[in-house]
Amino acid sequence: MTLTLLDRTRCTDAATGKDADASPGKDVVDPGAAPEPEKSPDSAPCRAAGREADGLAVASFVLGLVGLLVFNIVLGPMAIVMALLALTRRTRRRGRAFLGLALGVADLVVLAALVTANGTVAWSIGG
Repeated sequence: MTLTLLDRTRCTDAATGKDADASPGKDVVDPGAAPEPEKSPDSAPCRAAGREADGLAVASFVLGLVGLLVFNIVLGPMAIVMALLALTRRTRRRGRAFLGLALGVADLVVLAALVTANGTVAWSIGG
């Protein structure tokens, strides 16, 4: 492990034009020290935002699907908002976000039909 860290230090020094032999104190690496993570400035936030948008798309689909059965007054609008957020953040799961949006709208349509039929927001399955 120490040899690998030393080689990395020499490679980075050689790439930047520094001479590794000019400063002997910098080649010494503590064997117990953890290696410094390589920094890539744009990749980490992009990946995190992409995963978050994908999660929003899946969550909107699940909430829209469950909302067809129960709590459609709450889950329908939540599915719509999450689907729109996922589409705004350019999710890779666009189909799932569109399904979540459609199911959220369907939740509100089912709610409107039940309110019209029963005159109340409560479900009445037993007749």
